[in-house]
Amino acid sequence: MSLGAEEAPPPSGRRPGRSGLVALLLAAVLGLAACTSGSPSPSASPVSSGTGLPTTPASAPQTLSETGSSLMAPLFALWGPAYHAQFSRVNLSIASSSSGTGISSASAGTTDIGASDAYLSPADVTKYPNLVNIPLAVAALMVIYNVPGISPATHLRLNGSVLARIFSGKITRWNDPAIRSLNPGAALPGTALVLVHRADSSGSTFLFTSYMNAQDPGDWSSSLIGTTLAWPKQPGEIGAKGSSGIVTAVASAPGSIGYVGVSYLSAVIKAGEGEVALGNSSGNYVLPTTSTIQAGLASFTNTPANETISLINGSGAQVYPIINYEYAIVNVSQTSATLAQDLRAFLNWAISSGTAQLVQVNFQPLPASVVALSQAQIAKIKG
Repeated sequence: MSLGAEEAPPPSGRRPGRSGLVALLLAAVLGLAACTSGSPSPSASPVSSGTGLPTTPASAPQTLSETGSSLMAPLFALWGPAYHAQFSRVNLSIASSSSGTGISSASAGTTDIGASDAYLSPADVTKYPNLVNIPLAVAALMVIYNVPGISPATHLRLNGSVLARIFSGKITRWNDPAIRSLNPGAALPGTALVLVHRADSSGSTFLFTSYMNAQDPGDWSSSLIGTTLAWPKQPGEIGAKGSSGIVTAVASAPGSIGYVGVSYLSAVIKAGEGEVALGNSSGNYVLPTTSTIQAGLASFTNTPANETISLINGSGAQVYPIINYEYAIVNVSQTSATLAQDLRAFLNWAISSGTAQLVQVNFQPLPASVVALSQAQIAKIKG
């Protein structure tokens, strides 16, 4: 709360009389009521109880820029208008690209927030010591397909071992015995498999390759885990840019199989594509639902302070095996105190009030313990 001209204290050296003092006290009480019962004053910078983080942005107009993960893009598309509706002086400039672009843009200082499905690699941490990866939400990765004669409602069963042999070229047709054994009731055709993968630097690729390696390191080695990959060459394979590109490519190619984030589930359904029930570490086949994602999250109880952790192939009967934190990649050394405050305010809002938008993109909120870790990371941002 700030004092207006009519509420200004008396000049130095002068003491107000009784009537003046009463007027000042009344003005202060009315002003305090206005600050606590309505929207915060544009110049106010209240902080969250116990965290020291601002709950409102600075008073000056600001545009925060974001680019990166196309998996996270649908969420930022909801967050931008929601945050602006609450704080009209702040706009979010959003650009869907890839996790790799988000990380490189944040490191180069060309964006304020880099969105990434993948945490910073050890090489990135060494090269860019001012960058932090801050979880904002929990997501999942789907495997999708377009198989002639197979209804999307079938939810074909596949696991990491079979997928590793598919994407390494050892399984080339949908009626291969390995696929048939997992799907005894499905009339699988002899259609050739068309492999669809990301052609750009993608956190989705990192998640998918991590899953195959976790379940079958023999057929998918750790050297084939990454955001960018030299994919084994296969006849007819398709490299697509962005999550939307994956959905479009799978829809256009009979016999195709690909991977995309759960935030694109509605697009997958609209395109008439099938969603795989993935094999988990217990040998069960599950879809990415609220309960299976939460079960997967519950199997990881020791997120480190820097929040760099793989949530792949968790243990438990109903665990969905490809889940991840969705990260904001941010430089803790900002160019001004105002920009630093605005970033802290927005990121703190995202993991608190911003959870209201998660259901629309099939994401899950962070556990309370991870919220506290993210708040500690956000507090490092200074200007």
